[in-house]
Amino acid sequence: MKTDAVFTRPIRAEETSRQIALRTRGHSHGRVTRLVSPGDIGELIKPFVFLDYFDADPATAPEFGFHPHSGIATLTLILSGQAFYKETTGREGVIETGGVEWMRASSGVWHTGGMFGKERIKGFQLWVAMPPELELAEPQSQYLDASDFDSAGPARVIAGEYGGVKSIVESPQSITYLDVRLKAGERWTFHPTKGHDVAWIASHQGIVTAPEQVSMGEVAVFEEGDQAIEFEALSDAGFILGSAVKHPYDLVTGHYSVHTNADSLRIGESNIADIGRRLRNQGVLARTGR
Repeated sequence: MKTDAVFTRPIRAEETSRQIALRTRGHSHGRVTRLVSPGDIGELIKPFVFLDYFDADPATAPEFGFHPHSGIATLTLILSGQAFYKETTGREGVIETGGVEWMRASSGVWHTGGMFGKERIKGFQLWVAMPPELELAEPQSQYLDASDFDSAGPARVIAGEYGGVKSIVESPQSITYLDVRLKAGERWTFHPTKGHDVAWIASHQGIVTAPEQVSMGEVAVFEEGDQAIEFEALSDAGFILGSAVKHPYDLVTGHYSVHTNADSLRIGESNIADIGRRLRNQGVLARTGR
């Protein structure tokens, strides 16, 4: 397994708060930083198998042409700015600051998107691996405004349930995904749902201790277990946090797809190839495309 992650000291028996097991800053490609991939950290924190952070102004913002997915869901969180989207299910529109895209590709979808408007755009795109009963289901998508989400203390509940707050994102019940903001000096303890043995954060602002310092641009993966994780902000800080029951299935990957077995991958890739041929016949894709 290739990764630039840095492993830290092992947890000591007398410590009650979960420790950081590894950390990484990923690899930057223009204005996009690949923080997690299925072939590296994604194997450790599955069902969270892929994470990109993007930060761009209008002159440098990437635009992603039509491309396919199957077997996974993409969860895109816009921290600032606006993004447009269009998918082969017929959905299209604009996501505003604080908004979220949940696009469960499952049996196969092609989509496109990019920066919209003139404001600098920042955000994360996460891939979530689906269990067998959903990896070839009918595609499903939700496009939600900031006002569609509630908070439990400093944590806005993007997916799953936390602190008595339940998200309307129709994600598997086994995951929690939070958008956390702390003021300098503020302390917060995350208490995972029982059985959530996977936990990680990705910082986009400031510095927090957890209990080691994690700074802007870093992903920190915690030791497996369901103990609490204690945070203190050394400056105004913002990070996303994922926790989950660990995905018990293999990650069988294609170029844009992640499935639980080779047969499902074959079906998913066959479906997205059929959609691609239709898009080429419609002139949406070049004939030399996928």
